[in-house]
Amino acid sequence: MSVRTRVFWGVFISTLAFGAIWLMVYLVYNGTILLNNPSRDDFPIRGVDVSHYQGEIDWSVLSENDIEFAYIKATEGSTYVDDCFEYNFNSALDTDLFVGAYHFFSFESDGILQAEHFIRNVPKTEGMLPPVIDVEFYADIKKNPPKDISEDLNAMIEILYKHYGVQPVIYTTQEVYKLYISDCYPEQDIWIRDVIMTPYLPDGRQWTFWQYTNREVLPGYNGEEKFIDMNVFCGSKEDFESFLAKNCVK
Repeated sequence: MSVRTRVFWGVFISTLAFGAIWLMVYLVYNGTILLNNPSRDDFPIRGVDVSHYQGEIDWSVLSENDIEFAYIKATEGSTYVDDCFEYNFNSALDTDLFVGAYHFFSFESDGILQAEHFIRNVPKTEGMLPPVIDVEFYADIKKNPPKDISEDLNAMIEILYKHYGVQPVIYTTQEVYKLYISDCYPEQDIWIRDVIMTPYLPDGRQWTFWQYTNREVLPGYNGEEKFIDMNVFCGSKEDFESFLAKNCVK
């Protein structure tokens, strides 16, 4: 084979490989291929979490997508309220879904004020899922994370527990879990985000919920964000029923 022929085939194969990589990236970015797509045999209980980014949601349609639960963003920090929370919460309660609310934790706000803010905006509703505290990095916090958040997080957990009568769930990422949650908060169920692989918590603890993708596309909403977050519960339908019996607001 001549040098010119070897160069031609080298360039041709490299071009094909480059094109295949970019096609894969595009299909993942567009939600056509999900990096995680856990088996329904292993994880039969699924649900969504939403915010104003999903825009106007038709809950009668969204609830028919073979899901069992929905968590809805309510508040953030000590002042922000999601514009769509009241509509989403009340509309979702009219479906057969199990419904809960979550709070986006601020590293810069007092934990007591954050808890009081959530309570003012999320009515204690019989049968609702336990409140969730979403602890993840945002903006430039990751560049200079605080050494300790336990005072504010502990205060928020305690106040929410006293008000709603059930232990709050902690939603977090692998990175934040390692820094602040690992080997702590034994009373809290863990909702872990990992959109690349099946999560394993570094302290050997078993997670309860897993957000396995943020790029699912379902009928039933029409917002600026075309994708929706999908989650699974760790366990069977019977396990989920036991979880509900113990953790839903009475």
